[in-house]
Order: sequence, then structure tokens, then C-alpha cells
Amino acid sequence: MSADASPPLLRRQLGRQLRRLRERARIDLSEAARALEWSTPTLSRVETGAVRVDVHAVKSMLDLYGVTADRWDPLLELTRQARKQGWWRAYGISDRAYVPLEEGACEVREFALAHVPGLLQTEQYAWAIFRGSTFPRSQERLAADVAVRMIRQRRLTSEEDPLRLVAVVDEAVLRRPVGGPQVMREQLRHIAAAAEIPTVTLHVLPSALGAHTGMNGAFTLLRFADPAEPELAYLDDVTGARYLDKEPAVNACRVVFDDLRAKALSPADSAAFALRLAEEW
Repeated sequence: MSADASPPLLRRQLGRQLRRLRERARIDLSEAARALEWSTPTLSRVETGAVRVDVHAVKSMLDLYGVTADRWDPLLELTRQARKQGWWRAYGISDRAYVPLEEGACEVREFALAHVPGLLQTEQYAWAIFRGSTFPRSQERLAADVAVRMIRQRRLTSEEDPLRLVAVVDEAVLRRPVGGPQVMREQLRHIAAAAEIPTVTLHVLPSALGAHTGMNGAFTLLRFADPAEPELAYLDDVTGARYLDKEPAVNACRVVFDDLRAKALSPADSAAFALRLAEEW
């Protein structure tokens, strides 16, 4: 799986290019929408990558914006790629969910306050987490969600499309009895082993630190290889998931993450700590 194979990210890339072409042609959004016989909100959603657009529509846009036909092919190919369905759709995951964004990312920085990061969970731990959720799931839905979590982890060891993970995990996460003693022993040993993977950097935030800057909640930062794709902050709480891309908000999360990482145990000490806790179970 390649980062370029994430259709939602490709739609965002396509939308940015189409917006630049419109602006270069000095055509405002409402004027372009009228010429295309679309509503202004529809064209806006195309330019933000929120909706799919077909090749015929893109040809109409390029013609309107005065782009010569000899420059169409790259954008039309990008349109075709952006219309494809990602692997997650087979598991009932929406293109607007977190997974497609992570699929397009090159680095994940996650602060975990309640449970082990999904990219480091064992299968049995994941089953226990999903069963404990207030969101009702059928057995089939549970199995699909666990399968997606396991598939996501493959990129940590992928040579073709590696995903870098920097995780800061609160000590309380490693002591919380999820799934029972056997599940926790396996999970803690798994975390220690995962810390040896070159793409994984693990930090445990010790409880002895006391109050810290991350106590307001967990969050994840996603960075993309494409410099035009802004870094995203992802927050998930009882009210639902939120995606932040405005620089002040993303930077606030970045500052907190860097502070927590600086105060946490080193990767070597973190892995050793996880193994010691495993013996306590």
C-alpha cells in the first residue's frame, strides 16, 4: 500500500490544483459554479476534496479555466486515481474516517491517555477495547474493526511504504486491566517488541511526573509527505472525532506533544518498563 493510494488524500490534492487553476484564471467561486451549472457549495466541496468528481467534470473545469489540452493528462489521471475505493471500504469504513487519513500519512505522533495506540495493540487487546466501547457493534462489526486495526499496523514494517510512529503513552494506560491478565501480559510484551522496530519510537510518561500538559486529553498528529498537505491534529472524545488543520490549533498540539515527549522515559527505558510491568501481571 502506498501513501499515494489514499483516494481521500488524492481528492484533496486534486482540489487544491483545481482551485489554483481557477484563481489563476481570475474566476471567482460563484462565477465558476454558474458556468459549470453547479451550486457554489458543490464546487467548494470539490476544491476541498470533500467529494468525488469525475473526469468529464474536470475536463469542463479545465476548459473553463483556459488550461490547454496538452496539460490535461496528469490532472485527469489524478482524477481517476482519486475516484478509486480504498481497501478500508471493504470493511465498512468511510472515506471521512481517520483510517484513510492515516493511510496517506508518513508519520503519526500520538499521545495516549486511555488505551494503547491502535498501531501497537495486539488483536486480543483490540477486541477488548472495542467490546468495552459504548458504541454498539455486532460481532461482524467487531471483527471488521479489529481486522482494520491489524491491517493498519502492517505499514510499520513495510519496506515499500513505511509509516513512522512516535508514541507517548501515559503509564496509567499500561496499568489499566484491559481484557484480563493474560491479554495485558501479551500486550506489554508486544509493546516492548514493537519498540525495536526502526519506524517506532516509544515513550512512557511516568505517573511520578504528576500533573502534565496532556491531562486535557489524548490526540494524534498526522504529517504527510506532500508539503502542500497541512499537518492534521485528530481528537476523539465522547462527542465524536474532530480534525484540526488550522496552524494555531495544530501547533498547540505540537507544543504539548514535544513537552510530553521531553518529560517521558527514553525509548530504551520505556521498553524495559513495559517488560517489567508484564511480569507484574
